Amino acid sequence: QVQLVESGGGSVQAGGSLRLSCVASGYTYTIGSCMGWFRRPSGNMREGVAAILTDGSTFYVTSVEGSFTISLDTAKNTLFLHMESLKPEDTAMYSCAAGGRSYMPLLEPGYSSWGQGTQITVSS
Repeated sequence: QVQLVESGGGSVQAGGSLRLSCVASGYTYTIGSCMGWFRRPSGNMREGVAAILTDGSTFYVTSVEGSFTISLDTAKNTLFLHMESLKPEDTAMYSCAAGGRSYMPLLEPGYSSWGQGTQITVSS
């Protein structure tokens, strides 16, 4: 059974930085699969933020390109999301996901396992 546990959320002022971590247990990294970060702003739908394939390829939603960086430490079974230049519109519940398909890395239906999420609040 796959378990994903996020940490690193919190409150920050606009322009600040945060790093999220997601420790995965029971997950097998297979060719063609990916892990990702999604977020759900209050009252809105969840959207894909960033994803990384087993070959190291990365994908980002346009709004965070250049500000967010996703990385994966397979030795520690940990997925990271480093976020810089945070904006109030980045406020959301952030969740990591595993078991995604490489041909749809930022789409929610492609993922089979989800963490509980960690809240990020960016104040202006």
